[in-house]
Amino acid sequence: MTSSFANITKVPELRQRLLFTLSMLAVYRLGIFITVPGVDRGLMQQVIEQQQGTLFGMFNMFVGGALEQASVFSLGIMPYISSSIILQLLTVVVPSLERLSKEGDQGRKKITQYTRYLTIVLSVVQGTIIASNLESLNFNGQNVVLAPGLTFKLITILSLTAGTAFVMWLGEQITERGIGNGMSLIIFAGIIAGLPATLYRTLEQAQQGLI
Repeated sequence: MTSSFANITKVPELRQRLLFTLSMLAVYRLGIFITVPGVDRGLMQQVIEQQQGTLFGMFNMFVGGALEQASVFSLGIMPYISSSIILQLLTVVVPSLERLSKEGDQGRKKITQYTRYLTIVLSVVQGTIIASNLESLNFNGQNVVLAPGLTFKLITILSLTAGTAFVMWLGEQITERGIGNGMSLIIFAGIIAGLPATLYRTLEQAQQGLI
């Protein structure tokens, strides 16, 4: 395996693709630490800490810890994946989409465009839900949101939707100009980034006799 990796670095095109992939993933990881305006990130981290082992905590793991950072990438690539699944299902039951899927590259490009549009719609819906949930969160009587209200909701929805669109773009760039499937690599990078903290918490709980 080591020799195979060494051979990759010797081929100029593969080396460029590898470096491009790593740089795009680095951009994604840096974006995780950009917090949605109006959210106390410290309190949010405390809230997520209490939710470890729940569905809330599991979602945070899949988005690479973006939720506990109250990041603009909190939705991650999930809206895109949901859109892809919905379009695939609709292709079976909607004749016009079925025809598009059989038209080769041109048809697939059209379906991909529809997937992007649906991703934005789902991001707005999910962003609205997250904005409302953030306003209801508190830790020891302190609200996670500094100034709840319509302005906060609109800014949060816009930030999360823009974040998802950017992550979607990163994934497509990796797929086209990097190595492997960009969407899968973004999910993988998120899980790997959160793995050390998860293992540490598990070992800490084991030492305390909680598991």
